[in-house]
Amino acid sequence: MLRYYQFILLTLVFIAGNVRGVPGDIVTGFKAPYSHSTGMTFDGKCLWIADYEEKKLLRVDQNGKVVDSINSPGYWPTGLAWDGEFLWNADDAQNKIYKINPQDGTVMFRIDAPCSNPFGLAWDGETLWVADRRDSEIHKMDLSDGTAIKTIKAPAGNTQGLTFDGQYLWCSDRGEDELYMIDPESGCVLVIGQTPGPYSSGLAWDGSFLWNVDFETDSLYQCVRRDKELYKLSECRYTEVTLKHHAFPRGQGSLQQLNVYVAIPEERPYQKIESIQFSPEDYKGLKDRWDQEFAAFSYHDKSGPVPIETEMSVRAKLYAVDYFIFPDHVGGLEDIPSDIAESYTADGSKYRINDSFIQAKLKEILNDEQRPYYMAQRIYDYVRNTLEYKLEGGWNVAPFVLQRGTGSCSEYTFSFIALCRAAGIPARYVGAAVVRGDDASIDEYFHRWPEVYLPGYGWIPMDPQAGDKQTPREVAMGIGHLPNRFLITTQGGGDSEILGWYYNSNESFITDPGMELEVWTVGGWNPVAR
Repeated sequence: MLRYYQFILLTLVFIAGNVRGVPGDIVTGFKAPYSHSTGMTFDGKCLWIADYEEKKLLRVDQNGKVVDSINSPGYWPTGLAWDGEFLWNADDAQNKIYKINPQDGTVMFRIDAPCSNPFGLAWDGETLWVADRRDSEIHKMDLSDGTAIKTIKAPAGNTQGLTFDGQYLWCSDRGEDELYMIDPESGCVLVIGQTPGPYSSGLAWDGSFLWNVDFETDSLYQCVRRDKELYKLSECRYTEVTLKHHAFPRGQGSLQQLNVYVAIPEERPYQKIESIQFSPEDYKGLKDRWDQEFAAFSYHDKSGPVPIETEMSVRAKLYAVDYFIFPDHVGGLEDIPSDIAESYTADGSKYRINDSFIQAKLKEILNDEQRPYYMAQRIYDYVRNTLEYKLEGGWNVAPFVLQRGTGSCSEYTFSFIALCRAAGIPARYVGAAVVRGDDASIDEYFHRWPEVYLPGYGWIPMDPQAGDKQTPREVAMGIGHLPNRFLITTQGGGDSEILGWYYNSNESFITDPGMELEVWTVGGWNPVAR
């Protein structure tokens, strides 16, 4: 009863306050007619729901009232789809799919499913798609014999609901409690949202909203597919990050001069800076060609072996961020602001965008693709599929790295940016200190990843090293998703007059001939109570 009143309240808030939402947010909801709902579809006026315990297919209006019902043709009805005239019903017990007259329940046609556990079912205007929850696959069917015309990997491990919105497939996953928007051509996951309940089952599309029936709450939810919100923040982390630059003179003589440059983090939608303190307190503010701010410290005439420590302490609120990027709403290359295009498609010493290998490989990757999102996605897939994460020394240039086939996070980044810039897509990188394990931790390695500029969305993280994974969901998490474990200190395009190709910090120095300087930087994380 409490959940029902929560639904009513949410509905009133949406209507009265014009609340904006993200994919999966509840618009309204009500109790399901019975307690074992599985499949779901929409016939243009009403919802149809399969209930495996009752072995019925129920026609329900959008207020939750049952207006009609027919018997299920099989023992375990799961997925439902509507082709404009007839119902289609998958049966998990018999591995069959039935075409049904909705007026009287007559079975018009029966065919074997192309998988062993058919669950979700969707009609794309021409044929059926069926989700196999056991093998984590989604099949496009040949209705003449039940074989698969095409098979794509399911986003995660337990696909339940499946529907088609006229352009994209949507599915729900019980294990991850997530909704996925899928490109039916490539199988790539484009959007990830949260399901409204803990055991998402059937999924339907009514032309404006997604509908989801939840097996655990025995409820139907009307959900947002797309709204004006571009991203969602969650999982706020209150933290203090201390970046320490250590310089240790060794040998005979004097350290005549040491200049230390520490990158100053800036506000981002998912990064709120509360305070920054430096030690020593005396520093000079600088900016480089990428508008990155620095605190510059100068030390003179130091005799060793006495360590010289420079410290920046940052208190911040860090959020996990999830962008919802609909490729059909991304503008074209002509929509990119000229100043961004000029700065962030220029060549750099680590990129070599005019190298013959880069140019030839880019043609192979893109073919005739001209849409910025899909161009960047193809480059992303090429880089993550080509490179294996391995630390093999220095930061090599992009053509060499791609031909070698291995790279560090920086080399993944250089390779991705080089191909994007060669294609006319603005790309840059960011550098960050990283939580390593527990909330209180030490980071000695840091991390760097690329961002691309997508017109209509702005700068979006696109990290091919983070997306170098197996499942479509894991691959998609490298595009437009960041956990709350990064404090981004630096953004740039390379060849900085202050940082060079480093990130977080850099230094320059002059020593006597017998003096050497050992340098290292460490990031320390400590949770802050609230």
